[in-house]
Amino acid sequence: MARIRTLEAQLANQIAAGEVVERPASVVKELLENALDADATQIDIDIERGGVQLIRLRDNGSGIAGDDMPLALARHATSKIHGEEDLEAVATLGFRGEALASIASVSRLILTSRTADAEVAWRVRSEGRDMQACVEPAAHPRGTTVEVVDLFFNTPARRKFLRSESTEFDHVQEIVRKQALARFSVGLRLRHNGRDTLQLLAAQDEQSRHRRVAEVLGQPFAAASRYIDEAASGLRLYGWVGFPTFSRAQADLQYFYVNGRVIRDKVVSHAVRQAYADVLYQNRHPAYLLYLEMDPAAVDVNVHPTKHEVRFREQRLLHDFIYRSLHRALATPLSSQPDLNRKEAILESTHDPSPVQQLAWRMDAPTPPVSWAALRVNEQAMRTLVDQDLKAESLQSQAESALPPLGLALGQVHGVYIVAQNASGMILVDMHAAYERIAYERLKQAYTQGHIASQPLLLPLSVMVSPREADAAEQHATELLSLGVDLGRVAPETVLVRALPALIPPQEAESLTRDILADLLEHGLTQRIIERSHELLASMACHAAIRAGRQLSLMEMNALLRDMEQTERSDQCNHGRPTWIQFSMQDMDRWFLRGR
Repeated sequence: MARIRTLEAQLANQIAAGEVVERPASVVKELLENALDADATQIDIDIERGGVQLIRLRDNGSGIAGDDMPLALARHATSKIHGEEDLEAVATLGFRGEALASIASVSRLILTSRTADAEVAWRVRSEGRDMQACVEPAAHPRGTTVEVVDLFFNTPARRKFLRSESTEFDHVQEIVRKQALARFSVGLRLRHNGRDTLQLLAAQDEQSRHRRVAEVLGQPFAAASRYIDEAASGLRLYGWVGFPTFSRAQADLQYFYVNGRVIRDKVVSHAVRQAYADVLYQNRHPAYLLYLEMDPAAVDVNVHPTKHEVRFREQRLLHDFIYRSLHRALATPLSSQPDLNRKEAILESTHDPSPVQQLAWRMDAPTPPVSWAALRVNEQAMRTLVDQDLKAESLQSQAESALPPLGLALGQVHGVYIVAQNASGMILVDMHAAYERIAYERLKQAYTQGHIASQPLLLPLSVMVSPREADAAEQHATELLSLGVDLGRVAPETVLVRALPALIPPQEAESLTRDILADLLEHGLTQRIIERSHELLASMACHAAIRAGRQLSLMEMNALLRDMEQTERSDQCNHGRPTWIQFSMQDMDRWFLRGR
């Protein structure tokens, strides 16, 4: 049997590098985090051959003191934590002191740095084979430059597992995009094989931050997302959440940051999925860019060497906060507006409209014909007509400002769509989808008020179960009764179903009972009944909705539009499809080449 012995430093570093340095993108991530921790405001990154041949990152941060340069490439040497109390509340992106040592062990690394008060810069070189660091003076402005040459040159087995140059660079770009969204105040430039691929200016105000989001994640996301900012219990959640209609086939547009650190976490993912559960189409994924600020002591970032995973101390509190914040944001329809008094005034005056509202109902009415002969004959008549036109324009402007968000109905298209006019242009509404959401929300509201209605079975149903399932049914009988399920144990391996919630069809009694008992054994008190009831409510709403081809009066159309403005989640139907689309005047002018 082999004897135990201490590994050589080089071998130990290469083993550690396997956890930290998976590919060129891993190197870029670690170097970017160091630059951000150094308070850099501009970072330039040069990549050659996907990062295998060269990774060069230059920043204008605080730099490294000359006396610290020999330690810069040593394992577990760091300036970011000093004791156990620092580890319990890490506020920096890096803290392990492993990154540079791991990178240097599998590459030829050159580190050049200068602090603001230093007369000269210092350079340290390291070859992966012997890890002998050589320090020498150099010329360099304030900040740091790290050059990583020939990545994995001394570990050819690792190099074999790398993908093509373009694939590796795609991973690098994704890392840079993530960090670009972490610090809006930092300018970033990325070059590949001498060609600029990304250049972002520092974003200091709201407009420039929104512009960066559009540059990094695409204009479609920026246009189809809503900004939120919620705070409670020492937590703050802000950022952009995509509309349900902007869902994705895969989870490729999901970015979540905790205190500036991009993370992946099951608690966060579950909370987001729950918030979107009622508005997202099947097998679709939401898009979001969210930032969570919290006490660093309440989150443990020392979980994995890559620092992608964290552990929250109050998981339930965090889950509820994220869920409620997003649920509230998604519940507010885009068609709503804060000026409720104006909306109510319009609704109240439906039976006796004012002249302004009368004009709003017939915005397309032709203006009276003008006699050009009269204009030539009488200058006073011209001034009178001009005054009348100005008054008409003013009245029309007042009418447009008095229009509700979804406007007033003009008519139908093939009994499927409602055409309405609002202040911005034209609205097209899918009648069936809109009414389906309205009916569903009303059914849910009625369902959640008071206790669940229970309906006795005409003939109680006997169900054979395992002894453990029968024990669970007996133990939770009272809780199940409050949910509308009357379930009693009549034998060691038999339960009797006497009543079910009124929404559940009797023919589903046995399958529902088995699902409930399975949930009780695995999770405790079941949510199956509530979830199943919501599915039934959605089905009922779909069947209750207006069918295509039905002709509605203007009053019915406008009533539907007003209901949409006051109904939560009315921007999409129960299946995640949009219920209405806005066409601006600029859109329509462009269609018909007006103004060219």
